[in-house]
Amino acid sequence: MQGSSSLDGRVAVVTGAGAGLGRAEALALARAGADLVLADVSDDVHAVVDEAVALGVKATAVVGDVSEAAVADRITATAVERFGGLHVLVNNAGVLRDRMLFKMTDREWDDVIRVHLRGHFLLSRNAAAHWRDRHKQTGENSGSVVNTASEAFLLGAAGQPNYAAAKAGIAALTVSTARALARYGVRANAICPRARTSMTADVFGPAPESGTDPLSTDHVAPFVAFLAGPGARDINGQVFVVHSGMIALMSAPAVEQRFDTDGPLWTEEELERAVGGYFADRDPQRTFASDELMNLP
Repeated sequence: MQGSSSLDGRVAVVTGAGAGLGRAEALALARAGADLVLADVSDDVHAVVDEAVALGVKATAVVGDVSEAAVADRITATAVERFGGLHVLVNNAGVLRDRMLFKMTDREWDDVIRVHLRGHFLLSRNAAAHWRDRHKQTGENSGSVVNTASEAFLLGAAGQPNYAAAKAGIAALTVSTARALARYGVRANAICPRARTSMTADVFGPAPESGTDPLSTDHVAPFVAFLAGPGARDINGQVFVVHSGMIALMSAPAVEQRFDTDGPLWTEEELERAVGGYFADRDPQRTFASDELMNLP
């Protein structure tokens, strides 16, 4: 538990910690020395608490839906009142309700936005208020948020309009959080993990029978622990794609082309000539999507 990534004496919250990526992240944080508040809708989270305790840290569970304010409040209060503080927030909880846009129901849209985006918001708001108050009272400057976005928002996954929208919102929330809390020494970053879990079983299929699984959660969890610790002190407001032993730092959207009217207002003819003409010879498959992600080795 020593070294530049040590989280000894720190308290971390991990949501969606009952299985899959959240479980792997929780155990990686435990190995780094963090005490843990682990949240999940399933009682399976209690077994992960036992695994964390076996690694020599303190841990407890909160069972409930992170999109409910009362549950989010209970998670934060457990960290502060039981373990004496909150230093790391890993927002991981999520659900899938995949459907093409023309078939998606209101409920399928709302469930995904609620759990992913609202869940991230509620826990982030609580943590931000705690860190701001702590700074005012003690002058302490520290804290780290690791949010979970997805390549789905970077690629515009056709069968996941709800999921892609939620994950895009999480990326924007991350940057806003980073800017708002930097003055308090708090960092916020987002990961876009590609990992084989029960939630993605229908997407990625079974793991290979031999060798290291390139989509193992073990490729992602150490990076989350790193982002939470002092070794990442200079990393803030960033989005990373993580899988298969690879970490890709995403750049911010850039201005490709600017169009200016020659007159006081755009006319239809001028728009067709300037904007329409620009796209006439441009690759129609080139959109706002980051398709180059799929070509990374």
